[in-house]
Amino acid sequence: MAVYTEVSDEELIEFVAAYDIGDVVSFKGIAEGVENSNYLLQTTRNSYILTLYEKRVRASDLPYFVGFMEHLAAQGIACPTPLPGRDGIVLRELCQRPAAIITFLEGMWPRRIQPHHCAELGTALARLHIAGSSFEMHRKNDLSVRDWRPLYESCRARANEVDPGLNAILDPEIRLLEAQWPTALPSGVCHADLFPDNVFFLGDKLSGMIDFYFACNDFFAYDLGICLNAWCFERDGSFNVTKARLMLSNYRKVRAFSDEELSALPLLARGSAVRFLLTRLYDWLNHPEGALVKPKDPLEYLGILQFHQHVRGPNAYGLA
Repeated sequence: MAVYTEVSDEELIEFVAAYDIGDVVSFKGIAEGVENSNYLLQTTRNSYILTLYEKRVRASDLPYFVGFMEHLAAQGIACPTPLPGRDGIVLRELCQRPAAIITFLEGMWPRRIQPHHCAELGTALARLHIAGSSFEMHRKNDLSVRDWRPLYESCRARANEVDPGLNAILDPEIRLLEAQWPTALPSGVCHADLFPDNVFFLGDKLSGMIDFYFACNDFFAYDLGICLNAWCFERDGSFNVTKARLMLSNYRKVRAFSDEELSALPLLARGSAVRFLLTRLYDWLNHPEGALVKPKDPLEYLGILQFHQHVRGPNAYGLA
């Protein structure tokens, strides 16, 4: 979450008047994340999140994102639910941006990841994948292997400003991924951005997942690769195999994954590392002046990529 678009008091009060959620009590920007403008909205009834969808999110994708959240909530998955106004409309316009109010999810995201967090995440991700199997809408992953080359080319001229050897690493890595990327693994709706700040806990128990604005149809094992990278590396860059084993073993207690998925996991984790390295690199080089959000360090994912480049099988992740 982040804040790119400022909303005046007058604009906010007029917008909230379209809903049956009480009167505005307080309103505060949330300066985390990179995609949309988000505010914590407190009314006389409850707490909510107001989201303004910025230019990087296509308006044509919003019915998929909103519909998926509504579907998950109906399936018993703890996640925010978009609220309709009095007229039944969920997606509205505020400050010349598509906008929505969604329910507030109780809990906190873990600042220091512990093994039990990873175990809970594995269970929750498997349940999300199963619940999404009955969601009828489809959206391709706009940040999958076919999209990495154009993104890289847009950064190539300045990539070595971030690290002198970055081009020499990325160019051959993308070629390898393009040549070896699988084509026929089990797939369905994936979160595709399930970082720790998108998962809330109450005590030791996972209380819900948020921020579904990268959700798409892709390989389930790719979604697992994203979570391995986001949850199982320590702050010093070392890989924690205990966290990985708990995440993966708890996942497959709910949804069994095939031998083909397991064998592909090292390559998919490499691809995930490249995807986030590239999007962070782009944001680092194109940071909007005045935005409250701080761009994330792309080189964190360079270290993660280099770990996976030396993995020779799924046993490195704690599973046979």
